[in-house]
Amino acid sequence: MKYNPISKELFIENRKKLKEKLQPNSIAVFNSNDIMPTNADGHMAFKQNADLFYLCGIDQEESILVIFPDSKMEGHQEILFLKETNEHIAVWEGHKYTKKEAEETSGISKIYWLSQFESVFHGLMCEASHVYLNTNEHTRAKVEVETRDKRFLDWCRKTYSMHNYLRVAPIMHDLRAIKNFLEIELIKQACAITKKGFDRLAKFIKPGVWEYEIEAELIHEFIRNKSNGFAYGPIIASGKNACVLHYTQNNQQCKDGDVILLDVAAEYANYASDLTRCLPVNGRFNKRQKDVYNSVLTVMKKAKACLIIGNNWDDYHKQVGVFMEEELVNLGLLKIEEVKKQNPNFPLYKKYFMHGTSHFLGLDVHDVGNKYRPFEAGMVFTCEPGIYIPEEGLGIRIENDILVSGNNPIDLMADIAIEVEEIEDLMNG
Repeated sequence: MKYNPISKELFIENRKKLKEKLQPNSIAVFNSNDIMPTNADGHMAFKQNADLFYLCGIDQEESILVIFPDSKMEGHQEILFLKETNEHIAVWEGHKYTKKEAEETSGISKIYWLSQFESVFHGLMCEASHVYLNTNEHTRAKVEVETRDKRFLDWCRKTYSMHNYLRVAPIMHDLRAIKNFLEIELIKQACAITKKGFDRLAKFIKPGVWEYEIEAELIHEFIRNKSNGFAYGPIIASGKNACVLHYTQNNQQCKDGDVILLDVAAEYANYASDLTRCLPVNGRFNKRQKDVYNSVLTVMKKAKACLIIGNNWDDYHKQVGVFMEEELVNLGLLKIEEVKKQNPNFPLYKKYFMHGTSHFLGLDVHDVGNKYRPFEAGMVFTCEPGIYIPEEGLGIRIENDILVSGNNPIDLMADIAIEVEEIEDLMNG
């Protein structure tokens, strides 16, 4: 791993919170992600299962975490099963966790090799009444690839058919929505690395550069600062490309007079940051670009102020819709008379601002959480309004990461240039 060691106290505390929510005499099982194949003998970079990492900090494939608070077997209340290394693996794949290293990372003292799993697990299942199994229940998930968790679920229910099976995902969504101070520090570190990348490319962008060259500048700066790279597929969209919300081709040349939308951010220790900024390719916004930019920034500032304890998802987005309507009228994109007569179920502002304003942020860039749960201290949200005008070849989105904290939301990206003058000074300084 490139990142600095994380205190095992984070994972010990996270497991404690989980145990408090399990039914008596229950086992909960979490599997690592697979190393996903590409073609021939190729494979993608490994990305750990977020729930397993949250609970033990183990960042390695073929790992299993078992939690059984009521086990009568000494030391078997928390167990890690790890891939046992050998000389061949060490030569071809490199170092794997030793048992001592895994204990130092996770705070778990009972560690077996994966080859021992079925025999140890059988003894535990003879004690247990309930089994919590893990699945991806993100509201936007479309899972078409069979995961290790799914294979284990099928095996477990077939092998131990008489147990009572329960879903652990709702519990994990509840826990992961609230970040403790160690998690906040890791997200802050991801934000700090993102700032370094942004400051670097602000000096680099000029007419004639290619979107992929900007991408290369960013990945260089991210990795040299102990990030594994982008927290999500980078969107580097100049001109009309900015009106494509998930534009990822990043293969066009940046032209004089255009604005480039950069939705790019670093991860750190598996925690994501999420930033969007818009920069004039030639270093100066024209009047129309500045007006649209400032309208989006106005909405963002008002929206950010609404990310407070006790507010809720639906009311929040209705509030942001009102802010956006006012700005679109000021820009001449909507008429006040038409807004007053609009169907409230299909507000007119969605022609120019068609996506949500915020999402949970954490171990996943679109992190898990319950949208019907009122906002609480410790939640981290993005705040990212936008205005997209395809006929003008102009798309503006501005995004920072916000920590809910009383009635004073904390902007984790407050030190990244955001005002028009700040951006122009950074580009031309």
